[in-house]
Amino acid sequence: MAVFQAPRSPMTRAGRTLLLSVATVGVATVVFGLSQNFWLSLAMLVLIGASHNISVIIRQALVQSLTPDAMRGRVSAVNQVFIGASNELGDMESGVTAKLFGPALSVVAGGLGTLLVVASLAGKWPQIRPLGSLRELHPANETP
Repeated sequence: MAVFQAPRSPMTRAGRTLLLSVATVGVATVVFGLSQNFWLSLAMLVLIGASHNISVIIRQALVQSLTPDAMRGRVSAVNQVFIGASNELGDMESGVTAKLFGPALSVVAGGLGTLLVVASLAGKWPQIRPLGSLRELHPANETP
């Protein structure tokens, strides 16, 4: 997905694309957790990876574009700490959940949790949905 995205113009409907890509990760994770078919499971893993890559591109662009120049380094550093910590905590949570309830239920619960997060964020911050082109973003206190 990164190779496909690299030569393309920035997304024009970044907010909608972000929410849809993360929701796709959630749905594909649920299907993967329930799947008994190797090829369906493999297809869902590819879809999860591709959708996650799209969301990472948008999230990183938002952090870089919407943060004022004077704060960009600090915000990026804190962002990376939270990403690293959330990955480690997520790995631990998945392992504990898989041990207690089995791997399939752990995966399905993770996918459903992802969908709940997307729905919660879309409801709590409706300004995400109409977010336009990544090219036109700039910090609120600065003009392009």
